[in-house]
Amino acid sequence: MKSSDPTPPRRSGALNALAPSIILAWGWPRRLIAFSAGAIGALAMPPVGFFPALLIPMTIAVWLIDGASDHGESRWSSPRAAFAAGWWWGFGYFVAGLWWLGAAFLVDADHFAWALPLGVLGLPAALALFPALGFALARLVWPSGAARPLALAFGLGLSEWLRCVVLTGFPWNEIGMALGQNLLLAQFASYVGLHGMTLLAILIFAAPATLAGSPPRWAPTVLAGLALAGLAGFGAWRLADPAPAMVAGIKLRLMQPDISQGADFAPAKGAEILAHYLQLSDRATSPDRTGVADVTHLIWPESAFPFILSRDAGAMARIAEFLKGGAVLATGAARMEGEKRAGGRVHYFNSIEVLDHTGLLSERYDKHHLVPFGEYMPFQALLEKTGITQFVQFPGGFDRGVGSEVLRIPGLPDVIAMVCYEAIFPNERGGAREGEARRAAWLLNLTDDAWFGLTAGPYQHFAQARLRTIELGLPMARVANGGISALIDASGRVLSSASLGSEAVLDMGLPGALPPTWQSRWGSASFALGLLLLALASLTARARR
Repeated sequence: MKSSDPTPPRRSGALNALAPSIILAWGWPRRLIAFSAGAIGALAMPPVGFFPALLIPMTIAVWLIDGASDHGESRWSSPRAAFAAGWWWGFGYFVAGLWWLGAAFLVDADHFAWALPLGVLGLPAALALFPALGFALARLVWPSGAARPLALAFGLGLSEWLRCVVLTGFPWNEIGMALGQNLLLAQFASYVGLHGMTLLAILIFAAPATLAGSPPRWAPTVLAGLALAGLAGFGAWRLADPAPAMVAGIKLRLMQPDISQGADFAPAKGAEILAHYLQLSDRATSPDRTGVADVTHLIWPESAFPFILSRDAGAMARIAEFLKGGAVLATGAARMEGEKRAGGRVHYFNSIEVLDHTGLLSERYDKHHLVPFGEYMPFQALLEKTGITQFVQFPGGFDRGVGSEVLRIPGLPDVIAMVCYEAIFPNERGGAREGEARRAAWLLNLTDDAWFGLTAGPYQHFAQARLRTIELGLPMARVANGGISALIDASGRVLSSASLGSEAVLDMGLPGALPPTWQSRWGSASFALGLLLLALASLTARARR
């Protein structure tokens, strides 16, 4: 060959060696690759929180979809193969990220230990249908070359949104949390929310897949690096602004009792538990916080009592006496309503109730978004025949609350109330609701993560709740039984916190709110626009192929 002859491009480097082996893999090797890649992605979530780990599953996802063909003649053969790869990828991701759910089945092991595989493997298997759908949707618009991450972001981003809404939704560890758990990178959620962060995470971490090829496409990776730097720069700029001043005249006390579930949380121990709460809540923490008499508001966690507080006159009298110094108590409590609703049964609610020195006040919030299998049973009549019941043992389970989610607590600005995992749902909170005249000024999240012990679950729950403060520009008081209690400002900075597995009292003022964010005003508009642009770009690139 003469020196002037063109030389064929050379395939070299680790990526060019690895990519074909994944693209051409079939059968069980392909399933194992997909499962392992998804499992590695869980390292991007708390408590590890190593967000660069998402490079591996996203890059491999592109190559798996590249190789999605069963060599059939049907037009649906490639989407079917992509669906299968996506299921194994998702199964690995959810098994590795949600293994801690098994701890809840061991709280009352005599009744629920037999069902542990349903939580540790069954739920991940069901959730894996969403990334499977995402892979299939991506394959339907799959282009060639540098545009492939766009199609992946479209398909997988849409399926992650569906995971948030289908059958009441379960957006735990949505892919965008890889960026959302990092305070600096998460600030852009004030514009695009969690779902928008999911699109960005997929685009950024799938870009290196285009480096495998002859010639390699560098533009997507360079743009991804610039986007990541831009997110960090925006976060640094936003966090450099002075924090809003504390709200005058408010002294909060958050009480984390750390009482385990099971035998320690039983009706027979109700008086003992209440006494512990009162003793801990009156603890001196500083010269100007010698006890509950030195605070304006006391907050206890979700479902604080192993009895119905509103039906226990003795307990309410003890609390009223305790609050005679003037503090107001907001506490989680199961609530019973027997007469006001039809249906032929007593109705129970997972609520936040408010008390002062006069007793129980009329202000309350009943939880809207219930946990399937934890607080109510889908297909209850059918499943109870097999012996499957919800964890919280009330006849018929809890009822869904109705009405406003804005709670008015005397002496405090209006607050958006969130019980337990209501705090993981984006785009459901923020602006005026149910005809409310003004925007709430802060967020209140009461939870009980004692079901999950000292596992990854409470850390993941805390990170997802904290992202709501950034999305909405509102501070949050988060009070957990077993879990992580904290006071968080409107930019997501943790001002004070109690560690997992400890009993603690936190004394703080109430931070001020930021001006309404784009996300609080427009919700999913940015995400919907991004999804549309990704679909159009993918289809345009495919048409040019």
